[in-house]
Amino acid sequence: MTDIHVVILGAGKGTRMKSALPKVLHKIGGITLIERVVRTASGLEPASITIVVGHGADQVRDSLSRQDSVRFVAQERQLGTGHALLQTRSILEGKAGTVVLLSGDVPLLRVESLQALLAAHNTAGAAATVITANMARPFGYGRIVRTNGRLTKIVEERDATPAQKALTEINSGIYAFELAPLFPALDSIGKANKQGEYYLPDLVAIHRKQSRVVETWTVESAGEIRGINSRTELAEVTSMVRQQKNEELMAAGVTLIDPATTYVDADVVVGPDTVIYPCVYLEGSTKIGAACEIHSGTRLVNSTIGDRVCIRNHTVVTDSTVESGAFLGPFAHVRPGSQVGEDAHVGNFVELKKTSMGNGAKANHLAYLGDATIGEKTNVGAGTITCNYDGEKKHRTVIGANVFVGSNSTLVAPVTLADGSYIAAGSAVTADVPAGALAIGRARQENKDGWVKKRKETKATN
Repeated sequence: MTDIHVVILGAGKGTRMKSALPKVLHKIGGITLIERVVRTASGLEPASITIVVGHGADQVRDSLSRQDSVRFVAQERQLGTGHALLQTRSILEGKAGTVVLLSGDVPLLRVESLQALLAAHNTAGAAATVITANMARPFGYGRIVRTNGRLTKIVEERDATPAQKALTEINSGIYAFELAPLFPALDSIGKANKQGEYYLPDLVAIHRKQSRVVETWTVESAGEIRGINSRTELAEVTSMVRQQKNEELMAAGVTLIDPATTYVDADVVVGPDTVIYPCVYLEGSTKIGAACEIHSGTRLVNSTIGDRVCIRNHTVVTDSTVESGAFLGPFAHVRPGSQVGEDAHVGNFVELKKTSMGNGAKANHLAYLGDATIGEKTNVGAGTITCNYDGEKKHRTVIGANVFVGSNSTLVAPVTLADGSYIAAGSAVTADVPAGALAIGRARQENKDGWVKKRKETKATN
């Protein structure tokens, strides 16, 4: 097979989206439309991938900054699809091979379909091959016009006659083009249409006039070439993708109590025998081990969860790691940069931020632990706070193994509590505590007998 060069059209504004964000940067299953198309294109192992950008060009470039193999060309004025493809001339003209043209707002197309397109294109020795589909309601799509079964032209909806509008075979906007005749043909495209634009489908008539072969390949499911042009369509396709992901998880041994209310992004991995309760959100690159329980209201973002972890209701974990056998929640908040060790407990209304909890450590109630290192089997009492911020800088609290921190303690960083030390309840700890020592940092209690009676008598006489 000759070299494959993929071009993705991503310059449009997407007016019907009613959004300041470029249309191709809206997300389905946690992945932008344009990145989904790039991933599909990469499955062809092409010699190059070029994206035509226009509206929000810098945002689109930034969103794909980790894609080293992607190049960009700018379409300063949006004058149609033919004009967009023409912008790649500086990169592609003079090269040999086949251009596969994709649309940045068609996210469901499979790499297998593109491989079939290329096979049909090469077998026919075609100058151009277009993917078509049959739709019962083809409104808005260009129609495929055939004579004796052969493609003769593609007519856009706005320019179609009533008879042509009755046709149900549509143009997907996905093409394979031979490079050698492509740019001379593009130079021949006119804009004598209602939009005053340079239509790419006009290449069909141009190639046929030059006695070149123009072929079609029909995709089995029209849903695969569905474009996104509105928030409604975005929601509909998102629902389809989410259902597919949930079915894949269940087929792999994951229990979803209510798939209709389980939201799992495309890149999430979940191990077998894990049970996911209703209204759970698993986002980004989250990885969950085997035999876990993820209870309702939980949101996990870009985090790694070990085996046999129980995450109780309404817990949020972001950019963190939870080791096997740990218990979290309910209502726990594990903020970025945190690590929860094996069999550790992070209980109700406990917040971690850039904090590591050793194996078997516990903070079961009502604590804020920020910028802290907590050793194995340490117990942090209810109401404990690490005071990590002095108004200008953040400081760390280091708590050793087997430490007991009494309830309502305030640990003023930087401070170290050595192994086996005890902190008396209600203490404000401002200095390091040696191993095995008891720290008491509170005022001595004084009881004044009869004080209440005297106070009442004084108020009565005033």
